[in-house]
Amino acid sequence: MTSKLEQLKQFTTVVADTGDLDAISRLKPVDATTNPSLLLKAAALPGYSSLLQKSIQSARGDLGLASDHFGVAVGSEILKVIPGRISTEVDARLSFDTQATLRRAERLIGLYEAAGIGRERVLIKIASTWEGIQAAEQLEKAGIQCNLTLLFAFAQAQACADAGVFLISPFVGRIYDWYKKVEGRDYTAEEDPGVQSVTRIYNYYKAHSYQTVVMGASFRNIGQIEQLAGCDRLTISPELLQQLADDQQPLSRKLNPGHTAEGKQTLTEAQFRWGMNEDAMATEKLAEGIRLFTRDQEKLEKLLASLA
Repeated sequence: MTSKLEQLKQFTTVVADTGDLDAISRLKPVDATTNPSLLLKAAALPGYSSLLQKSIQSARGDLGLASDHFGVAVGSEILKVIPGRISTEVDARLSFDTQATLRRAERLIGLYEAAGIGRERVLIKIASTWEGIQAAEQLEKAGIQCNLTLLFAFAQAQACADAGVFLISPFVGRIYDWYKKVEGRDYTAEEDPGVQSVTRIYNYYKAHSYQTVVMGASFRNIGQIEQLAGCDRLTISPELLQQLADDQQPLSRKLNPGHTAEGKQTLTEAQFRWGMNEDAMATEKLAEGIRLFTRDQEKLEKLLASLA
């Protein structure tokens, strides 16, 4: 019997949610994703010390630019050991500024291209705010494909699909965390609110022939992953990837195109904001996620400043 990881790879593209090159080389995902939190962890690894120094030297005192250089340097190293694409995130502090997000995304792509890496191997990660989604729509039209992250609400998924976004990352585990805390109980994998959210989005996209890729993210246990087997992509931490690799039990596909879904709706900005307002979990988790990524971005910049 093959491992659950190998079985999962038969019907879902597996993505590594890490900047750890050793883990990526060992577990052999197709794609990889990073974010400010993962870059901060990567900065503590001995193998990246020279990249930190080069990033500081290249930026000439601009800590935001140094951080972008480091993110691209880490992404470039990861691309040497995976066949697919790397997702690199725009500074979370720009989440409510469409034009600033556009400029930062273009800078990241420029840094990758200066390193000899074509944009076809990069996804720009942007928070799924209204402003971020509008930036992503413009970037997609300019040939820069995007990964819309911190996605918790169905309204966010609807708006991303209408914007022609290449990929979305609904956060399964953080949805689960919120409901577990608020309702004071645990969930089986089948009734998990995060799993149900991704299943709803997947069915809606397939029923209405949206091309946007659904990539479940932020998992707390392999039960959540098993319930989403068949999703377009799943981005998984090295720890959970290893658990899947060590498990020889059979794994069946759970998600398939062809299920019924609610009717198609194109949201105005007002409808989007109302949908977010009506979803307390999504409103809280989006704001919290932006804050957490911002704090880690600030810690990364502080580290870079200390090495200058």
